[in-house]
Amino acid sequence: MRRLGVVLNLVSVVTMIFAATMLLPLAVSLALRDRGELAHAEAIFFTALSGALVWTLTRRRSPRELHTRDGFLFVTLVWTVLPAFAALPLLIYLPGLSFTDAYFEAMSGLTATGATVLSGLDALPPSLNLWRTQLQWLGGMGVIVLAVAVLPLLGVGGRQVLKAETPGPMKEKQLTPRIAQTAKGLWYVYALLTALCGVGYALAGMTWIDALTHAFSTVSLGGYSSHDASFAYFNSAAVELVAIVFMLVAGLNFGTHFLAVRGISLRPYAADPEMRAFLGMVCAGVLLVAGYLVLHGVYAELPTALRYAAFNVVSLATTTGYATADYAAWPLFAPLLMLLLCTFCTCSLSAGGGIKMMRALLMFQQAFRELARMVHPRALIPVKLGGQVVESSIIFAVLAYMLVYGVTMTAITMLLTATGLDFVTAFSASTATVNNLGPGLGNVGPAGNYAGFNHFQTWICTAAMLLGRLELITVFVLFTPAFWRK
Repeated sequence: MRRLGVVLNLVSVVTMIFAATMLLPLAVSLALRDRGELAHAEAIFFTALSGALVWTLTRRRSPRELHTRDGFLFVTLVWTVLPAFAALPLLIYLPGLSFTDAYFEAMSGLTATGATVLSGLDALPPSLNLWRTQLQWLGGMGVIVLAVAVLPLLGVGGRQVLKAETPGPMKEKQLTPRIAQTAKGLWYVYALLTALCGVGYALAGMTWIDALTHAFSTVSLGGYSSHDASFAYFNSAAVELVAIVFMLVAGLNFGTHFLAVRGISLRPYAADPEMRAFLGMVCAGVLLVAGYLVLHGVYAELPTALRYAAFNVVSLATTTGYATADYAAWPLFAPLLMLLLCTFCTCSLSAGGGIKMMRALLMFQQAFRELARMVHPRALIPVKLGGQVVESSIIFAVLAYMLVYGVTMTAITMLLTATGLDFVTAFSASTATVNNLGPGLGNVGPAGNYAGFNHFQTWICTAAMLLGRLELITVFVLFTPAFWRK
């Protein structure tokens, strides 16, 4: 219980920091006079007050250094608690919205998933749509990574937090000697790309509020839009091109971006094996889908097919979730291929979801090694990535993750099917939420949303988004006896 008090003290600090992030949509609301200022102001007050009260009750238990177990508990609690406060502006402005749906929407935002229960987005105050995408921007790189940059100022080390929250199998690799410098460096690159994306959207013809809103959700690979029609609303090849470029950039390893910016060199990109596999897989997917659509007469001309295939394949492969067409109405092979890509394409330490390209590469190499051992039982065949031998402990960790991933996907699909959903909707909803994609197929395709789910189904998908964002193990470790044993 003493350690729980320590963790709650840190959660209260993050909650108060989170309240400060609500000031931006409040300022936008006041500037535009969009009638959302009261909702934002009340949300700021309740969030800051709650954080202050918990901090006051637990202030004597502030630690000097987190233990490893504290990091996992802290991360899970933050990602569970913050959506409740993030939902407040929606609950206050939309009194008919249930807490279940509001929490789902906020969890979808903070996990950069993009699944939504809301319709009539064009009629919402711009500041509320900005808040939804700002949640994705905060969650894309991770509220926890931001906290890691702040915790040293409080005398609290953040290495365990970053290890628990960072996506990818090789979590011990540091970009700088100090963990806070690593977190700050990643955020500087993240903010720079967001600014460049916003400028690109504005130059392509978006209004400044649309440019800011979509820059947040593009760089975070979140996929929320301020329009029900998503990117089809703009019907602009220039806007789509900007989106494709920045979705691809955000799908790469932000550590590689950081090294490239710091060294003012492109060499880190050339040395990144994930980048080559990621871009190669996405390009192959675009060409395959475009050719398939022309072959089946969905689009008569190849340039048109390439335009729609490029945007939607990149969007799904990077787990963003934007759409310019109802791809669920395409011949089934195309949307299934895009769903498959979303499960593994994005790079580790990116804003995307899924198992990550690095794990996929390691699994392929491990499979080929086992095949080679069947022919040469005594041969020593190391698994290499980027020219370096990968330790067996990492291979074992990836194997364990893949088992948990497969069981989780199967269990959630079966649960949703048991509640009465058809298999296509259940399977795609499971895939879309665990991999933080958002839209799926069937009733949750790009032409629909999750509003038709009952509360039990909604909570299943909410839990799936949390599990996917924290890469499963971070959450499941809390339910092991060893975690709570002294």
